[in-house]
Amino acid sequence: MSGLSETERTGCATILTLMSAADVHSLTDTVTNKLIVVENTTEAVETILSFSKNAEEFLRRKKVQRDLIFKYLVNQGVVMPPNSEKHQLVKRTLELWSSGKVVSDKSSQEEKKGILHKQPTDVSANVVEVGFDPQVLGQQFCQWFFQLLNSQNPSLGQQPEDWGPQHFWPDVKLHLLSRTGSEQTQDEFIGADLVSLRLLALTKEERLLLSPNLEPHGLRALMSPHGLVLVAVAGTIHRGSVCLGVFEQICGLIRSPLEKNSWKIKVIDLKIRAQDALPGTEVAAPALTYSSSELQFLCS
Repeated sequence: MSGLSETERTGCATILTLMSAADVHSLTDTVTNKLIVVENTTEAVETILSFSKNAEEFLRRKKVQRDLIFKYLVNQGVVMPPNSEKHQLVKRTLELWSSGKVVSDKSSQEEKKGILHKQPTDVSANVVEVGFDPQVLGQQFCQWFFQLLNSQNPSLGQQPEDWGPQHFWPDVKLHLLSRTGSEQTQDEFIGADLVSLRLLALTKEERLLLSPNLEPHGLRALMSPHGLVLVAVAGTIHRGSVCLGVFEQICGLIRSPLEKNSWKIKVIDLKIRAQDALPGTEVAAPALTYSSSELQFLCS
């Protein structure tokens, strides 16, 4: 009988989907001592979940490689240094599962993907609802946005999610500032198609992985009286196991009354700063440099 909770079963199953079919079947043989023959991968996954004594035993299996756990945590919006050892990732994953803050089953994924499509309660798009918390929206938005964008990165080996211009206002503006050493470049892109393609290139072509810091010192959100929500977040940028630098991003969100009051992106200000980093270098989760007063000014 499996010793996994429902949350742990869902998380373990998600990690198994990141593995090759051959590794899943091999793990089935290990877990069952080759006493059970499975017909397909789906049956193999169910067998592994049923015969795993507990979540820690599953995570420590040799076939459950360190990189798989790291990818899983990234998809959950959990910031971990890219040089973290497997036992550290295992510990963090167990903490995540016990916290109840997991977004991994299908219904939760749909809920997370749909955070830009939540309708207000009997209010117009330009009126703040009673009890509305922009900080909560900001955290949900960042989890949704960065998982969606990172899923386009081929090195993660996962199915790309539904990225495209439909998430932006037609006249959206992207201001991109990149700093490398003493060099600095600034670019501006206007229009949903151009902005969508430029951001897509970061992960799909340049194979960058953006890891947001969703802790209070790394995330801040404010709302204007007219309904504009500014979400500011800091994070680290990775390629493979190397941390390339840090970023700060401000997104302006406005509801679209013609599309069921869905939240859409109106403006993005993205600052990327490269830094000398080698594999094994400890990387702290960056904090926002924008003050509340600066965001209030932008939001006014």
